[in-house]
Amino acid sequence: MSGLFSSFNASILGLNANATRLSTISDNIANSGTAGYKRMRSSFHSVVLGGGGSYMAGGVRASTMRMIDQRGALAATNNPTDLAVNGRGFLPVTPQSALTAGGNMPLQLMTTGSFRPDAQGILRTQSGMVLLGWPVGPDGSIGTPPRDSAGGLRPVQITGDRFSSDPTTRVGLRVNLPANDTREGGDGSPRVMSMEYYTALGATERLSLSFEPDVPDTGQSNTWTMRITDPRNGDAVVGEYTITFSDTPPDAGKIISVTQADGAPGGAYDPETGTMSISVDGQEIDVDIGRPGSSDGITQMASSFETIAMDRDGSPVQTLLGVEVDERGFVQAIYDSGLIRPIAQIPVVDVPNPNGLEALEGQSYRVTGESGALFLWNAGDGPTGEVAGYALEGSTADVAEELTNMIQTQRAYSSNAKVIQTVDEMLQETANLKR
Repeated sequence: MSGLFSSFNASILGLNANATRLSTISDNIANSGTAGYKRMRSSFHSVVLGGGGSYMAGGVRASTMRMIDQRGALAATNNPTDLAVNGRGFLPVTPQSALTAGGNMPLQLMTTGSFRPDAQGILRTQSGMVLLGWPVGPDGSIGTPPRDSAGGLRPVQITGDRFSSDPTTRVGLRVNLPANDTREGGDGSPRVMSMEYYTALGATERLSLSFEPDVPDTGQSNTWTMRITDPRNGDAVVGEYTITFSDTPPDAGKIISVTQADGAPGGAYDPETGTMSISVDGQEIDVDIGRPGSSDGITQMASSFETIAMDRDGSPVQTLLGVEVDERGFVQAIYDSGLIRPIAQIPVVDVPNPNGLEALEGQSYRVTGESGALFLWNAGDGPTGEVAGYALEGSTADVAEELTNMIQTQRAYSSNAKVIQTVDEMLQETANLKR
């Protein structure tokens, strides 16, 4: 009779195991359209019981696992901050409630998310998960943040860069000075022009440039004194240089040398780059006048004074139009002037055992002892993969596969119920023996 009762118990365990499997199937089907959802898988394990020589049915137990290491297909969207990791890595996030509480930001992980700016410009999902990244400095660097913890991560916020300026750091001059001015008999009048630049506050200012010829008593000197002055500060001289030109082929009209008197303002001329550095109210600007022997800069030809070209970098105050995220994880602010400036870098998080992560609501996960320690990689480096903007990762649940599993589960459940019914009938037959 013990064998009969063991059949009864084994079938009850079978009902429970298949009910668990049906729960995972229903969860998978319900989330077949949920971005970033990782399917649940049920595994059955037989239970073996010792019976002192007679066989005892042990039954079955079910265990479940979320297949976090499986990745869904990426689908294109029209939102630049819809993000997915094209690889095995994760995006770092934290609950928005942690920001309002003002305490530590617990690190959570996501493989994909639709991030949009809130009222403070912080990128977050509708479920309240805030995107984290390393802030990018004015020079475009992120410093040396820790890679084995979330200590250097901060919420990615874009309103702080709603308006921005791009100060001028370089000005290139292509000017022709009249060779006749440095001949004997010249009146020595300087040739004057102005040069605009952008300040750190986005204002447009100008510097004055004068080229004074050195007029010899006889012959021709081919020498000029260039002075750069700042009208905002009483025409203070910020750079003074002596430029000498060649008058023999093949370098006729091209710079031979640029010298500076002792104590003259301005940085030294670098013949390798053709530039000198001047300082205007603490703003350093490289002025490119051309290398010796080059025609791409200041020249001395014929009798005309002409400004051929003047180019400068920088821009005035500009308005933020939007942001995009590149494959390296840099959040790029795009301004109406065409300037593109990185404001944050999103690292990609990796753990040794993704399936050991603790699953939380909203397709987010938490590092556990079973998942192993985290490491923050630059996107595109190591084993983690790149960041994809304008994209969301689809669910890994396959409805056709889940419906097939449902049929199998239903049959197995019915079969276990049939065994219980059969055992009940056999026990009834046993009870009828005394009649």
